Formats: sequence, C-alpha cells, structure tokens
Amino acid sequence: MRELRVIGLTPDSAHIVCIDTETGQKYRLAADDKLRAAARGDLARFGQIEIETEATMRPRDIQARIRAGASVEQVTDESGMPASRVERFAYPVLLERARAAELAQKAHPVRNDGPAIETLIEIVSAAFAERGHNIEVAEWDAWKDEKGYWVAQLQWQAGRSVIAAHWRYQPDAHGGSVVPLDDPAADLIDPDFGRALRGLASILPDQNEIAAAEAPTPAPAPREERAEYESTSARVANQQSLDGYYEQRAAVGADTVPVPAAAAPAPAPVAPS
Repeated sequence: MRELRVIGLTPDSAHIVCIDTETGQKYRLAADDKLRAAARGDLARFGQIEIETEATMRPRDIQARIRAGASVEQVTDESGMPASRVERFAYPVLLERARAAELAQKAHPVRNDGPAIETLIEIVSAAFAERGHNIEVAEWDAWKDEKGYWVAQLQWQAGRSVIAAHWRYQPDAHGGSVVPLDDPAADLIDPDFGRALRGLASILPDQNEIAAAEAPTPAPAPREERAEYESTSARVANQQSLDGYYEQRAAVGADTVPVPAAAAPAPAPVAPS
C-alpha cells in the first residue's frame, strides 16, 4: 500500500490534495463528513454515513416500510441494499409487530350485540376446532395502516386456498378490542360459525302420483288384435248410427218417403276381341 502525504486544499476547500512520495503524483480526497469522521476516529459515525451513502433508503424509511407490513425481502428488493443491513433496522420493528399481534389475540372481539367476553384467540380456536382446522399451523401478524391503526392478521391454508382474516386492534385498559375488517374475520367471531349448517326441508310428493307411478303399465296389444278391435269398433259405431236414423224416420209417420235402395253397380265394359 502506497503512502500519500497531505500537501494542501483545493481553491474551493472542497477537496484535500495529497501527493505520492515515491512518484510525485498528486491526488485529491473529498473533504466530507465521512473523511472528518475517519480523521476523528469515530467509527460508529463513519459506518452510519457509509450505510446512508450507499443505500437508496434511509433507516427511518426502512422502518416505516416494515411497520406498514412490508417484509425484509421486499425492502431489500426495493432499496437494493444487502439483506443484513436491512435486518439491522427492521429487527426492532418486527418485534413491535409481533407484540401487537400478541396483544390483539388477547383483545375482545366486537360483535353486533357488543364486545364478547371471550378473547379473540379463544373464539378463533373454538371456531377452528368445530370446522376441523388446526389453529397451531395458522400464522399471526400485525402492522399499522395509513391511519395509524394496528391491523391484526390471521392466515391459514384450507385445501389449496390461503385464507386471511383481518381485524382492527384498538388497545385500552381492559385488554383492548378488535373489529372485523372483512368477511373471514366476521365469520370467525360469529357465534353461529361453529354450528352445523341447516339443511333444506324436503317436499313430500303427492300419494296419488306415487301410486300412479308404481302401477304397472299394461302391455301393448299385438298389431293384428289392435286392427281387429278398431274395425269392430267402427262397424258398431256405423250400426248404431243407422239404427238411430231409422228410429227417427219411423217416429215421423208412414207417409214419409221411403229411403231408396242403393243402385246396383253397372257391369264393366267388355273389351273387343
């Protein structure tokens, strides 16, 4: 490593001029806070300035993003900083979020008839047990929304679907209260959530329809029998019509003109030989 010697300042006093004692080549260094901290031996301030210089996000901006619900991986991708440096500022905020989620579980859910006596974790555990879910594999989390309220989240997996329920947590002297923010959260604290669903009442069919449906259907008659039956029925109908006609004529009197008989058909012509 070559040694440089300070020989002066630039005219604007923004840089320090150094010279290489072996080659005589001159160099300059920026006279900034980082150089001043290094000259004083303030390593803590030097490291802080280095992080703020290289990072695209300030430490308080990183903590604000983590407190709003972002993960360390998301902030790392957004800032371009190493994950180890992001975790350094995110760690205290992550502890704050975990504590808020723990307090929200001990709060009392607010229903339509008022706050419940049981805590949120007690009601949710009973609802999970009734529906066959395991509360132990569900994950709790919390963060602050745009208005500064804590939002508690419970996330679990049902089959291939991932379901999340959200409540607004409001701390107070009596353990705090939680208000549902979506349908899954409202269903979990509903007193009827764990009960079996009511079935539909069946409508009984008419007994006459049942008897008609169960009665055997008569087998169709053969084609010859159906034709003979239709011919006989037609002859009986014609005979009844003629009998009625003659009875009416007899009732009128003898002076009625008798019905002429049908003329005999003419003989067919004979072809010439």
